[in-house]
Amino acid sequence: MADTKREIERKYEATDATRLPDLSRVAGVGRVEKRGVTELDAVYYDTADLRLASHSLTLRRRTGGADEGWHLKFPVATGIRDELHEPLADTLPRSIAALLRSRLRHTEPVPVVRLLSSRDVQHLNDPDGTLLAEVSVDTVCAERLAGEGTGTTATWTEIEVELADDGDPAFLDAVEKRLRKAGVRPSESPSKLARALAETGAVRGEKKRTEEDPQTAGDHVLAYVRKQIRTIVDLDPAVRRDLPDSVHKMRVATRRLRSAFKTYRRILDREVTDPVGAELKWLAGELGVDRDQEVLDKRLGDRTEALPATLVLGPVRGRLQVWSAARRTGSRRRITDVLDGKRYLALLDTLDALSADPPLRPAASRAPAKELPRAVLKDYKKLARRMDHALEHPPGPERDAAMHEARKAAKRARYAGDAARPALGKPAKRFAKRVKAVQSVLGDHQDSVVAREALRTLAIEAHAAGETTFTWGLLYGHEEATADARERELPEVWARASEPVLRADLKH
Repeated sequence: MADTKREIERKYEATDATRLPDLSRVAGVGRVEKRGVTELDAVYYDTADLRLASHSLTLRRRTGGADEGWHLKFPVATGIRDELHEPLADTLPRSIAALLRSRLRHTEPVPVVRLLSSRDVQHLNDPDGTLLAEVSVDTVCAERLAGEGTGTTATWTEIEVELADDGDPAFLDAVEKRLRKAGVRPSESPSKLARALAETGAVRGEKKRTEEDPQTAGDHVLAYVRKQIRTIVDLDPAVRRDLPDSVHKMRVATRRLRSAFKTYRRILDREVTDPVGAELKWLAGELGVDRDQEVLDKRLGDRTEALPATLVLGPVRGRLQVWSAARRTGSRRRITDVLDGKRYLALLDTLDALSADPPLRPAASRAPAKELPRAVLKDYKKLARRMDHALEHPPGPERDAAMHEARKAAKRARYAGDAARPALGKPAKRFAKRVKAVQSVLGDHQDSVVAREALRTLAIEAHAAGETTFTWGLLYGHEEATADARERELPEVWARASEPVLRADLKH
């Protein structure tokens, strides 16, 4: 995997006549160290339709400087990007190509812009000599290499201030204050590539895709569907990088999308969406193996850590770690294989086609206030039937199974409310919030069911190894108590979510 660093920087406008102020007067700076001038030659790659630039992604091959090689930058927040680096090579490294697969698909990136930069660098160090930030004055010459504006050039000068690793972002505020006093103003462009594309006439990649304000029920549903599709594509690189919570978020997006197809089948033709939903279910299942293990690991780990040391008998923590590692290694590798597979890429292509040419039914043209509540309340009635079924069972395996089915219905009803919220406002928000509370109670109950199965397995393995099973039994008892508490809590939470006024709210 490529080396990764968090890049926190700010850019400022400059001219040939701009002179940096005395930055040694910035609070915290002990010394300004001149590092000399470096010549950089960077070629930026993208598709012909500037697909990467449209997502604010930057892919380049650069020579010159201490970090020459291939660089891929992902936006995190304004002025913050994750930069991945691979050594210099003639072709795009496989590790970086994999991170771009969800966006590039079957298209090879080509050179679109070349930037020649003369970089004059200064280091701002604290009194102990520790680097606080790097300040550079860059004189840039850009040339468009392909597409609109081919052969067009542009030149400019800019100032970059990049925070040192593990630096305090507040330090950048102090530097900016000093620069502003000297008449230096922030740049209007977020990156060199963005400016190069704009100034050579290729502005399509920098314009965010805008959609008209949704008017009909179909407009609202499509806006929600397209949001989930974008989320899946955007999270692909994060899942490959194993970033925290990325698998969970991607799985949720697949579930939300599949749920929308089911809930709003009067708006989107199910003959088209049902096969897509089946593929989304497959993808969610593949992602779920790893996510479910993450949830279980945390639950059992937290339970163990909460016990007094005198009650943790035997190699409990070590057995948990070995058991978890054995279950997660395979699932992690399987997820990568899935994202590299033809089936997944075909699903992404299908989602793109559905977004571009949605299978709208006649109800899509109706007013959202008429059509959306009907769909949401239909899901609510399904939840109510499953809740009644669950609550009529005595505690035991049958109730556990019924509560799990109710949980799935609660999740779908909640997603339906979330999708309708932009159109229906506060009533949909209240609905989703209260149904989410039901889902949370049911979810904790189901997690307890799963945890007890795991604890039983761990106890059997410990017994076979000649270890005491006291702690495993104690943890099992805690999970039983948790399940009992959730079952006692559920009727009251459900009563709040099933108030008649809530249903009436959505109908108006």
